[in-house]
Amino acid sequence: MASIAGSSISMQPCPFAKGSVSGLKLGSFMNQGRSTLSFTMRPMPARLQICCAAKQETVDKVCEVVKRQLPLHNDKPITGESTFLDLGADSLDTVEIVLGLEEEFGITVEEDNAQSITTVQDAAELLEKLCSEKSA
Repeated sequence: MASIAGSSISMQPCPFAKGSVSGLKLGSFMNQGRSTLSFTMRPMPARLQICCAAKQETVDKVCEVVKRQLPLHNDKPITGESTFLDLGADSLDTVEIVLGLEEEFGITVEEDNAQSITTVQDAAELLEKLCSEKSA
């Protein structure tokens, strides 16, 4: 049986040893002859997050392919943060963009990878990953 009260969670019975799991402090102790497991929430320190952004050269090439595939006005800026949806691309346009990127970079993009692309930056990062795997 589990119960939640405030910021503690108790589960009974549980004969576990003491330890630490994902920022939860675990402790096993006896309460009226029954073993219980208590989880105490504590704040986690900020963790260093590493972002592997694509090279600007790759982002620029992706922007050029997108400009060739979509009928955009010249004053419409395309950046790494630009989403294909915001640029007016439908599903067919997105397929044509992916085909253009495959031709430009000499790689093949699997369908599941292609579906995960929503921004120019996503495309550039995926292309760099695929190109490095191809050359390895």
